[in-house]
Amino acid sequence: MRLSLLIPIAALLSQIPAAADSPSTRLKELVSLEGVRENQLIGYGIVVGLKGTGDRQQTLFTAQSLANMLQEMGVTVNPTLILVKNTAAVMVTATLPAFAQSGMRIDATVAAMGDSASLQGGLLLMTSLRGIDGQVYSIAQGPVVTGGFIAGGGGNSQTFNHPTVGRIPGGAIVERTSPAVEPTKEVRLQLHDADFTTAARIAEAVNHHFTPDTPAIAHADNSGLISVAIPASFSTHTAEFIAQLEALTVQTDRLSKVVINERTGTIVMGKEVRVSPVAVMHGDLSVEIQTTYDVSQPGILSSGTTQVTPQVSVGVREEKARNVVLKEGATVEELVRSLSSIGSTPRDIIAILQALRAAGALESEIEVI
Repeated sequence: MRLSLLIPIAALLSQIPAAADSPSTRLKELVSLEGVRENQLIGYGIVVGLKGTGDRQQTLFTAQSLANMLQEMGVTVNPTLILVKNTAAVMVTATLPAFAQSGMRIDATVAAMGDSASLQGGLLLMTSLRGIDGQVYSIAQGPVVTGGFIAGGGGNSQTFNHPTVGRIPGGAIVERTSPAVEPTKEVRLQLHDADFTTAARIAEAVNHHFTPDTPAIAHADNSGLISVAIPASFSTHTAEFIAQLEALTVQTDRLSKVVINERTGTIVMGKEVRVSPVAVMHGDLSVEIQTTYDVSQPGILSSGTTQVTPQVSVGVREEKARNVVLKEGATVEELVRSLSSIGSTPRDIIAILQALRAAGALESEIEVI
């Protein structure tokens, strides 16, 4: 005789503990929709109107680009004979938002490619911005705002900020609709930080809000993806359904971690990081070796020669070890406070934390940046 035991998924999810001090976070901050994303655009253009700070004659592609543009306007010039100091070749980039419609304006960033000294006061000529598929999605044109300048000349000049990179606020007009995919039957939520516990809580929150008494519409595929079927009542109102999804709040779960920057002596830790019962002894031992050179002179009218003799001195200094005893349930916050009270430096604390992790007494992950 076989005995089967069925445990509802909701009952299992309810057993996942939530941190008492963990605040609720909106799904809008935790997840993004699969297929709904920004797209990068790039283009090559020319900035004109500079006050003698453009590319020099050594930058050949600037003169070639200017000659090609003039030729399209009916003016034929030889690129090798052009010397225009008020023109600079630039790369133009922009970010195309999801569901951007034709006619919308987006910001563009302009950066000098050649040896231009400054783009201050320049005007970007009409530049097509293309996506990774080679299609033109936007056209950029307008005055460049650098937020910096260069003044003076010769050996006496002053540069403020970075004058070879600027922005054109709202200077790019969208010409083609963004290639974002609008969900129709199912919404797939991608967690920004993959975590099985958080993914399970999101699925539970969605099911509890939309279908508390009917079959579940959401389930966690893995630690970073949650699939949500769009209910029939929202089949023609997908945007409203997504808006309600984004407004749901969930208590997130996070990994205990201690982040250390040894170069600056910075330590960042969570309050919930625990330390097993342990005794810490830490002392300083310094060994100093100095070498001095003495000159030995021979006597007058002797046949001896001048000799250089090294004198080596060794000094050892050891400080008294300082100890800290932590009881069960102590946190890293208490450990650091105790170490600071006995005069430990940030670098001492970093060394102790690494030793605790190696000994298995620190119940946390250490990340060194």
